Amino acid sequence: MPTPPPPLPPLAGTTTGPTALRPLIDTVLTALHDGAHRRDGPLPAGGPDAVTPHTRTATHPLIPDHGTGPHHALRTLVTALTEGAADPADPLCTAHLHTPPLALATAADLAASALNPSMDSWDQAPAASALEADTTAALAAEIYPHQPTPDALITTGGTESNQLALLLARERNGPVQTICATNAHHSITRAAWLLGLPTPLTIPAPNGVMDLTALHQALTHHRHQPLLVTATAGTTDTGQIDPLTAIADLCTTHGAELHIDAAYGGPLLFSPTHRNKIHGLDRAHSVTLDLHKLGWQPAPAGILAVPHRNHLTPLHHQAPYLNADDDTEAGLPDLLGRSLRTTRRPDALKIAVTLQALGRTGLADLIDRTLTTAHHLADLIDKTPTLDLYDHPTISTVLFRPTNATDTTVATIRRTLLTRGHAVLGRAHAHNRLWLKATLLNPHTTPHHLHTLLDLVNQLTHDLAEGNTPR
Repeated sequence: MPTPPPPLPPLAGTTTGPTALRPLIDTVLTALHDGAHRRDGPLPAGGPDAVTPHTRTATHPLIPDHGTGPHHALRTLVTALTEGAADPADPLCTAHLHTPPLALATAADLAASALNPSMDSWDQAPAASALEADTTAALAAEIYPHQPTPDALITTGGTESNQLALLLARERNGPVQTICATNAHHSITRAAWLLGLPTPLTIPAPNGVMDLTALHQALTHHRHQPLLVTATAGTTDTGQIDPLTAIADLCTTHGAELHIDAAYGGPLLFSPTHRNKIHGLDRAHSVTLDLHKLGWQPAPAGILAVPHRNHLTPLHHQAPYLNADDDTEAGLPDLLGRSLRTTRRPDALKIAVTLQALGRTGLADLIDRTLTTAHHLADLIDKTPTLDLYDHPTISTVLFRPTNATDTTVATIRRTLLTRGHAVLGRAHAHNRLWLKATLLNPHTTPHHLHTLLDLVNQLTHDLAEGNTPR
């Protein structure tokens, strides 16, 4: 008698999908819990030499001859991934612009995955396309409150948004010469290369912000060609913000266009306490914003906003099977001009859920708490005689280093904390020295966590000074 075929694995959609998902989600949640307990810290101890073989052993074989079943596979791989994760929700994980996502946004992301609409044609995403249009319009209106038809696109993050900004400037003006400062994100230079544009002209950024005199000189010297100035509202190294209004004034005087990379600092718009730090954002021809940074969204949740909807027209593209003329004329929305990607996720859902659930006051509270915590860390460092503070934070990035330490010692401290699994600190060069970088994005961080972080650095500094070799 022939062996009956195995049962078909259930799907996530339709009315039966939630029933199939419920026990699987329970398995995932248990694995997340167990893996975090096994890790017991911001990241696994041992460094790559320990983590990689442990993960491979736990998940081997990845492709067995006969499947292990859904619960075993979920339990095994999710536990292994969690045990070996750098957890941005741990208050001692502060190295990067890598946010701990809100539980509600993560839950919304589950729904997006289950429904799986593809945002390249209306017949694949009827409600999702409407929600995306409303969400992007609402976010664009936050950036450009005085414009009648602002709009925005959802992107994978700052790199894609900055590339789109340069692309749109090229389509408006031809081969534009980009002018940026040394504090600009690396994606600006990369975007110019990808788009066949001239290599960006890089001007100084003394003290971490764009030099206005150097900008005036560059605009004057290159006045006979189309120019695009790219300013930064929240640098990756120090979190500083360029003088946006003064830069916009110079661009207006010289007839140059302006793009502002506010991937980090843009969400300050939602805080009445801090939005003045990005005054002038609305004068840009385009603005990058990342809500998977100071917006607590699961990645990706990037935005590119423009003051006028027709600025996005150059992105229009036609594929007859997705946006045929007669379909568009009949009223079906054309989605291909909303991205350079074809298949893409409905990332607007998690953003919209967060905006609606928290509202302006809830978002402002998260932002204000996070920035207050960063200032508290800076104050603690300032009062600690064994540590040097680079500067008080503009947003939530704090640079510091042990007093009189060499750059080699600073680098060793960071790597030792990583290898031991005790803390995740970043690194940044400023004023010709290497600094430890704490990028605070966790609104649940307490003063106790901050004291613990500094105690770890001080103890390790002392051990190194005593000649004890870190392990």
